[in-house]
Amino acid sequence: MTVEYLKKAARRSTDDAGDVRATVQAILDEIETGGDEAALRYAAKFDKYDGNVVLTRDEIDAAAAEVPDRLKDDIRFAWDNVRRFAEAQRDSILDFEVEVVPGLIAGQKAIPCQAAGCYAPGGRYSHIASALMTVTTAKVADCGHITACSPPRPGIGIAPAIIYTADLCGADSILALGGVQGVAAMAFGLFGLPKADILVGPGNQFVAEAKRILFGRVGIDMFAGPTDSLILADETADPHIVAWDLVGQAEHGYNSPVWLATTHRPLAEKVMALVPGYIDSLPELNAQNATAAWRDMAEVMVVPDREALARVADTYAPEHLTVQAADLDWFLGRLQCYGSLFLGEETTVAFGDKCSGTNHVLPTSGASRYTGGLSVHKYMKLVTWQRSTREGARPVAEATARISRLEGMEGHARTADIRLDKYFPDQAFNLTLEG
Repeated sequence: MTVEYLKKAARRSTDDAGDVRATVQAILDEIETGGDEAALRYAAKFDKYDGNVVLTRDEIDAAAAEVPDRLKDDIRFAWDNVRRFAEAQRDSILDFEVEVVPGLIAGQKAIPCQAAGCYAPGGRYSHIASALMTVTTAKVADCGHITACSPPRPGIGIAPAIIYTADLCGADSILALGGVQGVAAMAFGLFGLPKADILVGPGNQFVAEAKRILFGRVGIDMFAGPTDSLILADETADPHIVAWDLVGQAEHGYNSPVWLATTHRPLAEKVMALVPGYIDSLPELNAQNATAAWRDMAEVMVVPDREALARVADTYAPEHLTVQAADLDWFLGRLQCYGSLFLGEETTVAFGDKCSGTNHVLPTSGASRYTGGLSVHKYMKLVTWQRSTREGARPVAEATARISRLEGMEGHARTADIRLDKYFPDQAFNLTLEG
């Protein structure tokens, strides 16, 4: 596959990841040993917050009263979309049973986790959409208890819009803690909350590392790195829309890769000319992030045909994959590796990030090669069961005994033997591989 790079990334998103593991491990250890008091010490140190940690009903209602009605309407609109999509996902999970051999019935059953911990970033911005995506899916999955956790602002608390959203979406408890201490509180069951079976939601590198360390003791949605986005385009694409879509994703942060692959060189050149001016028109902090991301992380490449576009996508395995090209159905059928796919200029990553219904907690750093994003399915355990008649057990027991003896597992073999001896006492069986 011939790829011509008009712009090549100067660095990788992992270049400055640093070794935060030791720091995070020490905090987790101290909080697990010290419990609520240790978590509160870290809240005072990092969050600069000494208010109530588990919000009361009065505090939740007071926060809701501060949210403008127009914003409430928008949040409800987004919630309806996310909920409806999650409900359709839930309905796709079926309990079933099948007669594997005559008399032996095996089945599948979907059981939700009992306790979910949902982290929504706070700080400078109110990440309303993260509360929407995580709490709503947990609620639709019918988790027994849902804790929403978000960093409080110094001396103030959680942003009212996040509180309103978490409550609307079905959170049973709202926890005013940030960073590692918030993740730890949910995982260890502090402040009278149940221990989380699964932790979900985006966060900074310390939140991500805390989830990584705790994985195994609890489930997590995925290991998350910086957000990344790839656009596939041909000569039919609008360069202004392509450029803005790249800038919109670059503003996430200095280490957020954005990539453009196109079959049309003039489009690539036009987009590269437009992007700097669009970045300069952003507010200062957004512009700083986008400038660094475009300078260091962005790539623009020209390829010969649409098959080459698809190969680029499968190689990069992006979190977000946008197609602005002819014959969208061909791309839908051909593309294999992405967290979420946006087909045509009429949709964009920001729609999925905020309110169109699909989830925005997605695999990054190439992880879409092997996993999808957050969904109702992440909270569901697909377990199996079986039952059998005695006649149905017979061929299974015979095969089990012989396979077990081949593997040197004599105890396993005898659990089959004893059933055959009991159920068919007058019959002889060849339970070795000899003869």
